[in-house]
Amino acid sequence: MRTKLLTLAAAVAVAAGCSDVSEPKQPQSVDMPVEVAEQVAGVVESNPLMSISPLQYQAPQFDQIKNEHFKPALVAGMAEQLQEVDAIANNPEPATFDNTLVALEKTGALLNRASLVFYNLAGSSSNETIRAIQGELAPKMAAHRDDIYLNKALFKRVDALYQQRESLGLDAESLRLLEVYHRDFVMAGAQLNDAQQQQIRDLNEQEATLTNNFRQMLMAQRDETAVVVDSVDELAGLSEGQIAMLKAAADEKGLDGKYLIYITNTTRQPILTNMDNRALRDRVWQASVNRGIAGENATYPLVQQLTALRAEKAKLLGFDTWADYRLAPAMAKTPQAVRDMFSSMVPKVAANVEREAEAIQQMIVAKGETFKLQPWDWAYYANQVRAERFALDESEVKAYFEFKSVLEQGVFFTMNKLFGVTFKPRPDLPVYHEDVLAYEVFDADGSSLAIFYGDYFAREGKRGGAWMSAFVKQSGLLEAKPVIVNVMNIDKAAAGQPTLVSYDHATTMFHELGHGLHGMFSDVKYPSLSGTSVSRDFVEFPSTYQEDWAANPEVLANYARHYKTGEPMPKALLDKVLASRSFNQGYDTMEYMAAALLDMEWHSLAVDSKVEDVAAFEADALAKNGVKLDYVLPRYRSGYFSHAFPGGYSASYYAYMWSEILAADAFAYTQRSGGLNRASGDKFRKHVLSVGNSIDPMETYKAFRGEAPKTAALLERRGLL
Repeated sequence: MRTKLLTLAAAVAVAAGCSDVSEPKQPQSVDMPVEVAEQVAGVVESNPLMSISPLQYQAPQFDQIKNEHFKPALVAGMAEQLQEVDAIANNPEPATFDNTLVALEKTGALLNRASLVFYNLAGSSSNETIRAIQGELAPKMAAHRDDIYLNKALFKRVDALYQQRESLGLDAESLRLLEVYHRDFVMAGAQLNDAQQQQIRDLNEQEATLTNNFRQMLMAQRDETAVVVDSVDELAGLSEGQIAMLKAAADEKGLDGKYLIYITNTTRQPILTNMDNRALRDRVWQASVNRGIAGENATYPLVQQLTALRAEKAKLLGFDTWADYRLAPAMAKTPQAVRDMFSSMVPKVAANVEREAEAIQQMIVAKGETFKLQPWDWAYYANQVRAERFALDESEVKAYFEFKSVLEQGVFFTMNKLFGVTFKPRPDLPVYHEDVLAYEVFDADGSSLAIFYGDYFAREGKRGGAWMSAFVKQSGLLEAKPVIVNVMNIDKAAAGQPTLVSYDHATTMFHELGHGLHGMFSDVKYPSLSGTSVSRDFVEFPSTYQEDWAANPEVLANYARHYKTGEPMPKALLDKVLASRSFNQGYDTMEYMAAALLDMEWHSLAVDSKVEDVAAFEADALAKNGVKLDYVLPRYRSGYFSHAFPGGYSASYYAYMWSEILAADAFAYTQRSGGLNRASGDKFRKHVLSVGNSIDPMETYKAFRGEAPKTAALLERRGLL
């Protein structure tokens, strides 16, 4: 039954802060149900989220946005979009592409604006208030999506267009949009009966609550699992900068005279590489691998509940397992295709791991020790093997990877060489944290292309890992230019100290800006097909492709400079760094494969399966796939597997390696056909970065490469041939 409606004025007539700011068409007023209007009453004029930002490209007004603005804007945004959708669904005119699909693309402007800011900050600058809003709205947002995709009248219109799609005279991108919409409606349950749709609604609400709880528990685990060190003597082997950072972390928590080690999101802890104290290495390792097992923030029960719930939902939607459901629209198509990819590689990778383990055990013995290699020893002694084999000192190498140089003389330099783009600092733009950097990105012809934010340093309130997102997505239909953010968790040096990054962090900076360019170079009409809105096993391709430029000799020579002298890295050291790239790749590959296969096993459970013991299931899953090794654990164990459980990569963590096959094959092709130049970059931009999801991913790849990808380049990239 429809409630009485009130009119809520939404002031959207704003003065443009720049002549080329464009504003999507939006209604001047919104009819709200009484209860919704009461929630947002009195906040419209003072809430910067309720109207289009006057900043360039609608960049968020971070200097004005406050926690109390989020909930009213999100609530009002959901109500507004549902009314817009209701008008489309009940349009008495016959369905046309314009009055149905184009109209749908224009709905939800307020919700989209508010949610992009809110959920980005929830990941990068969370606090108790934001977490409370997340918890309250998670099931409501899930219900909101269901109200759209389970709207029978709306699906009837979409389906009518789909059935006559060949006779509509649509251009290729419009046809693609129709096909994607129809697929998404069907996979959401639009063809189910009323009772089944109610079950889907209930399951979606439960899943939204569980994933939100999981996400918040992972954040809480940061403090819960931190390792307190009493004496600086225990930190032997760490650099002065690292020790200062650990002391600063302890001081911040009021732990005077102590040192605090926070656990990073992966199983392997980078700090173990240089930690001489074996007992402390063991403590740090145990803190890492035992996350989520017990305590106030135990996530094991959520793993059991989420996998059971997803299996039930998959069955309702006509699929044997959640993995079958998730992969149906992906490049891989089936779980078996993923298993085949990994099984063909496991023997070679396992053999490589055994050779690496043997070399490490020999190093342990050479150091006068008699213990058997354990997982907390691997990084420490592997670093010594690496140093001996390649005569590399990690601290010597890091001295040439100062953060600002990596970003500006490495990442930005490379993108200029490939695409002609330049990054101009925009200190006038407000940011959401003092560490965030703001840039305007200019195209090769000097025209303004996008706004880019770089949020690179770890801090409390930020979830682990690295990612790219958008505050505004590109769209020709809405005349919107992209506003993009990269987020990482690099440990910022103590005041007065240079921030020196590892080579892994350097390559990750290239990787994330690869995602960023995928969003910034997007040149499509419809927002639903824009930028990174592609399948999970394609989205990591453009970013992984960019990683390898970090090792290009011309690029390295430009950014790998000593932080004190500015001198370039000596050729002899540079050669050793490049030669060492394939070192430890057996371990790196195995820990990734183990996590990907664990994810696949969890999400291949049938609806009647019941897992009583999470740890036992995990062990059996790894053994079944030949990836259970005592000293190489999965990159993520179940209790802190953020990708597979609260994140969007359930049954899709394999996508990184699937995408890496594409990236390695494409990068090898680029090296043979030109290398680091505009011709190479422009071709990649034209056929991959600009098209979003307006073209089928495999056809996108073939348009660039000329043929389907081959796996040989991946094995060569990882030094496993």
